[in-house]
Order: sequence, then C-alpha cells, then structure tokens
Amino acid sequence: MGSWFSSNKKSKEELEMALNEAKKIISSHPVVVFSKTYCGFCTRVKQLLTQLGASYKVIELDQQSDGDTIQSALEEWTGQSTVPNVFIGGKHIGGCDAVTEKHNRGQLVPLLTDAGAIANNSAQL
Repeated sequence: MGSWFSSNKKSKEELEMALNEAKKIISSHPVVVFSKTYCGFCTRVKQLLTQLGASYKVIELDQQSDGDTIQSALEEWTGQSTVPNVFIGGKHIGGCDAVTEKHNRGQLVPLLTDAGAIANNSAQL
C-alpha cells in the first residue's frame, strides 16, 4: 500500500510484544494505571487511589520509548484508546469516569480490597 500513513502503523509483532509486556505488568500488580504525565484525568485517578491508600503501579506512556505502541496494543485489547487506562485485579476498569463512577457507587474500595491493593479497613472515603 505504500502510503505515508502506513509508516505510523505499528506492526502486528510490535503490538503483540507490547501487549504481552502490558499483560505481564497487569498480572504482577493489584492496580495498574496507564497514564500520561500531562493528563489531568490521569492525575485525578492517581490522586483518588492515593487518597484511598491503594498501592498501584503507574506506567507513564509519554515517558516510555514504546509508550505509543503500548497504548495502541491496549486499545486493540480493551477498545479504549484514551488514558488513564486502569486495571484492578487484572480486570480492565476503564478511564477516569469509570473509576470515579465506581467510587461514587461505593464499588471501588471493595474492588481494591479484593485485589489486595488496600487493607480491609484502611479506606472508607
């Protein structure tokens, strides 16, 4: 096809490698936030998790050499192209709105507790 658009397209192998790496990170931590340092929505989610006393892993995609590839791989896997892209207990939760909504409904703390990210009695915000 030779158009200049194809130069930005990630190869299937690159996406597969990035997705395998992302899945490895997700399975190794109770909470993972794929983020960008300049994203206000990402900051909100990280602040909420910190307020709740949750332990979480942040991957700042704008500081990773393969951050664009990881984001593309996550989009293919989850259907979500934006950040933050949050996983709790290995399950895709969504972005800022989804995390905030779960918190407002009283569902976030139990998810975090079940995932082992917070102690049973530490977060009652």
